[in-house]
Amino acid sequence: MTYAAIKGWGKCMPPAILSNDDLATFLDTNDEWITTRTGMKERRISHVDVSELAHIACAQALAVAGKTALDVDMIVFGSTTFDEQCPNSASNVQRLLGADNAACMDVNTACTSGMYSLSVATGMIKSGAINSALIIGAEVISKVMDWSNRDVAVLFGDGAAALYLEASEEKSGVLGESLGCFGESRDILAVRGLGVKYANKDHIVGHTWWNFLGQDIFKKAVAGMAQACDKTLEKLSMSDADIDLVVPHQANLRIIDSLAKKLKTPKEKVFINIEKYGNMSAATALVALVEAIEEGRIEAGDNVLMPAFGGGLTWSAHMLYFAEKPVSDAKATVSLPLCEKSGLALVQDIIQARK
Repeated sequence: MTYAAIKGWGKCMPPAILSNDDLATFLDTNDEWITTRTGMKERRISHVDVSELAHIACAQALAVAGKTALDVDMIVFGSTTFDEQCPNSASNVQRLLGADNAACMDVNTACTSGMYSLSVATGMIKSGAINSALIIGAEVISKVMDWSNRDVAVLFGDGAAALYLEASEEKSGVLGESLGCFGESRDILAVRGLGVKYANKDHIVGHTWWNFLGQDIFKKAVAGMAQACDKTLEKLSMSDADIDLVVPHQANLRIIDSLAKKLKTPKEKVFINIEKYGNMSAATALVALVEAIEEGRIEAGDNVLMPAFGGGLTWSAHMLYFAEKPVSDAKATVSLPLCEKSGLALVQDIIQARK
């Protein structure tokens, strides 16, 4: 049997930080209100487009794997905030990397996009269609955020992560997954103002307004991720006791806590970094996985469960297996251009541009 082993990993976090106190300068909120309801303390705001964040994350993943861009057979880019609808953003990552041999694909399933991209690439490697792939989860939500809407403005941030996958005969990578969608509830979490639907209708594409029914989303998120986890464990004939670490999508700390209770997983086995980055949509789960690796939380032989949910309402759960302890000190030689503005200043520029 062929597996799609995770041989490299990388992230790219924009340097500009937007704190809860920064948000309180233009929204009716404060640090205590945000922290108690979400677990978030700060988030990142990008000064570059999403494909540039993805480029740096991919370069780091290749450095860890000891590979060059020409070793990549396919780039699968998961996001909801692509640079353009056509051409796809994966092709820009190919160009920036110099990955001339790589086929390119964009995937949009909202917050689960990075994890769905992992399924796409893993499936193609297992089928023999390709031998290697870079998968990406990246977002620059700040540029299309409705910064007047407190319900959503406090939740989201920007960032990127990438994994390099390679065919292997050794048991490794995704052992199994479950994917699904509550399509009947798609309108409870929707970003209005993006897409061809809004063209030629006296509307500036990108000036968004959001549907965000928090309580309904909470219930669907917990139910969807719990269902996905149960299905994945059943497929693999595994139980809760076989889980060594849970690395969930980081949308809300209370959602994570509720899911952990359903899984009967102690908090020490749940990786959380929501306080630093908020919800980065497609980037969230993959950034968390990269940081779990960087912090030494994953050992050889570990089973890592990764549940996620997003707009649509899509849901998923992947079981990853690490045959070896993932460790590397390799560093990419590329970096983001200098950012001379604070997170608050970048957001103020966006707000001003919408007037």
